[in-house]
Amino acid sequence: MDILIKPIVTEKMTAQSEKFNRYGFVVRREADKQAIKKAVEELYNVSVASVNTMVYGGKNKSRYTKAGVIKGKTAAYKKAIITLVEGDTIDFYSNI
Repeated sequence: MDILIKPIVTEKMTAQSEKFNRYGFVVRREADKQAIKKAVEELYNVSVASVNTMVYGGKNKSRYTKAGVIKGKTAAYKKAIITLVEGDTIDFYSNI
């Protein structure tokens, strides 16, 4: 789907998925909670209990090099935390 960009697979999200049945995704900035819920349910064939979203703004960064200071900005993104109903799971490693 074009709403879900990529899943977040970190130690913290893995611990939350095991303990609270929550999974994280980077999603499009324009996506609302209902669209995210529908996309996850269609793509992974699970039932979603709730969706929480966060918008992260880009940070200004600078590096000191031989040529001088290089300034830039990290990308802004939106993150969605999906809580599934009891008994449903998502296996990100089944396609590998």
